[in-house]
Amino acid sequence: MQIEKRIVKRLAMGAGLVALVLAGTLAGRAAHAPEPVYSVDTDAVVSASALRGAIDPLFDDKAMGETRALLVMRDGKVIAERYAPGITPDTKLLSWSMAKSVTGVLVGLMVSDGRLALDSPVPVAAWSQPGDPRGRITLRQLLSMTSGLDHAEDDEPITEGDTVRMLFMDGAQDMAAYAESKPLAHNPGETFSYSTGSTMILSDLMTRMLTNSNHPDVRRRAMQMFIDGRLKAPGKLSSLTPEYDANGTLIGGSIMHMTARDYGRFGELLRNHGRSPNGHQIVPEKWVDYMRAPSPRNAAYGAHLWLNRDARESALMPGLASASLFGCVGHNGQYILVAPGQRLTIVRIGMSPEKEQRSAVKAQLARLIGLFPG
Repeated sequence: MQIEKRIVKRLAMGAGLVALVLAGTLAGRAAHAPEPVYSVDTDAVVSASALRGAIDPLFDDKAMGETRALLVMRDGKVIAERYAPGITPDTKLLSWSMAKSVTGVLVGLMVSDGRLALDSPVPVAAWSQPGDPRGRITLRQLLSMTSGLDHAEDDEPITEGDTVRMLFMDGAQDMAAYAESKPLAHNPGETFSYSTGSTMILSDLMTRMLTNSNHPDVRRRAMQMFIDGRLKAPGKLSSLTPEYDANGTLIGGSIMHMTARDYGRFGELLRNHGRSPNGHQIVPEKWVDYMRAPSPRNAAYGAHLWLNRDARESALMPGLASASLFGCVGHNGQYILVAPGQRLTIVRIGMSPEKEQRSAVKAQLARLIGLFPG
């Protein structure tokens, strides 16, 4: 997942990307911004002073990088939130790869509808020639990052990595086609390899289940109507704003926007096994359980969701927090962390380009979680 750690810091074509980041995360900043929001519920199970003592270090720019938003929810209620200057509870913040978990939920809705099947070969035209080994790739393998496709999430130089090329360079017009064109590097199901390309293939697949049209506007509208009707409205995620490529395909692996509170509500949806804030079952419980279950090739990854398990490729904090912890992770330190035992969802949005900063952020988030009884 190196692309998630270094893309902003090292990308030579940074002007366009910086513009994207600023548009996605700094909207609403003004020259004379009001005093930043910082509130703590004094009725929480943990004292306000203890909460502040755990939250404040996360805003140490030198040690942690730039924390833009920090939100703590317990039993679905916001008990603490703090924002950097210029950021408010209404600011839409860029997801980066936290979007993958949203896409995973959308796939689950289509599976529950009978539009898709976990263990059936994925219908991709580029793989349909007789004898093409890619024709064996299943939905389950794309969700668990075991498709075997030759996708380099990162490379040296950074502009040679497939994710950068797909999102910002020669693949940007039709991201799914770029991902689908890659040959196999391993047999399907054999090896874990984190891939934004796999999520783009899922995004295209979902769109094709909704419309036969190749017109970008039709594709975009079809997917947006599905998102609005099946997740955004029932999940009370009013700020959820996905982005689409020029072909009308949801950029489901990297680029969505929500407020910190709505990221928290999405985490709560997963914590509550697919139930909305008012208790309605909007995502099948079995699907959320599947997303939260370790996949065969990486115990720290489920189905488009990271798990707090010790593994060679782990994005959370094994050993520092309970193994039941799971979460959504985006580049340079975006986190939705769900701690079922503590009935917690914690959101941290920011920019921590250095490995040491991200390690410090995760350790401090573990300390914050540890304040609450399990």
